[in-house]
Amino acid sequence: MLKDWKPEPAPEWVTCIPSRNHPTLVPDFAMRLAAALSLPFVPCIEKVQANRQQKEMENSYQQARNLDGVFNITDQCLKGECLLVDDMIDSGWTFTIASALLRQAGCSAVYPMALALNSPRMD
Repeated sequence: MLKDWKPEPAPEWVTCIPSRNHPTLVPDFAMRLAAALSLPFVPCIEKVQANRQQKEMENSYQQARNLDGVFNITDQCLKGECLLVDDMIDSGWTFTIASALLRQAGCSAVYPMALALNSPRMD
């Protein structure tokens, strides 16, 4: 998939959404993906607050509110275009919030990539 993908501008580095349930799963994959793409892996997103799983939320408002204050961007964040990796996508809000925080930290563009869909609401 990524071999045929030609975004302009192309990602310059890779990061990922951390998980307290599976703390090594996504970072290990993202690190190997970055190496395969010859890009640096920078784990600059921290999960600083526990929250419920997005799929447990009843609606979009609850999904967005469930992520309020959950993530922090460290000073390791790079300024160029970023490939943001997560294991599953439920509501899309995790990518939205993390992308907004990365942009606030100076990242010029964010390309979200999930390994799987996890919501019956999504096609």
